[in-house]
Amino acid sequence: MYAMTCRLLAAAAVLAALATAAPAAADPGEPLYDLVDAAAQRLQTADPVAASKWLSGGPITDPARVAQVLTQVSSEAETGGVPKDYVTTVFTDQINATEAIQYSRFAGWKFDPATAPVTAPDLSASRAAIDTLNHRMVDQIALQWPVLHSPDCVTDLADAKAVVTA
Repeated sequence: MYAMTCRLLAAAAVLAALATAAPAAADPGEPLYDLVDAAAQRLQTADPVAASKWLSGGPITDPARVAQVLTQVSSEAETGGVPKDYVTTVFTDQINATEAIQYSRFAGWKFDPATAPVTAPDLSASRAAIDTLNHRMVDQIALQWPVLHSPDCVTDLADAKAVVTA
């Protein structure tokens, strides 16, 4: 129960933090800091990915890439002793949030073409960053498994969110 609540709250917390969060140095005082920070950084990749897709005319959704990511994180979860279905659910939520940001950017650029990007980083560079962050997130889920399943998870998550946002 705590884990599901914490997972859902984590997605909402990271989306809220995304508006103001910049990658920050680790704060070892908050047990979920590294996980929330990595999730926020992963969401921040939505902007360069959206710009790349906008300029290339590519679709926002990429089922082949999603399958690749979910297969990789599931494998890493299994190696780390974390249930694959838990990690798959976390990353499905993360991917959905990233796609939602991309849809939002596309809508804004369609509404006001003057704000649309004229350059973008190579999509492969963004994907490499995403893969690195995915690995970090799976490692943190495994490391913080007891915290994610504790009654203190909601409080620890709020504390981590506050630090990442600051």
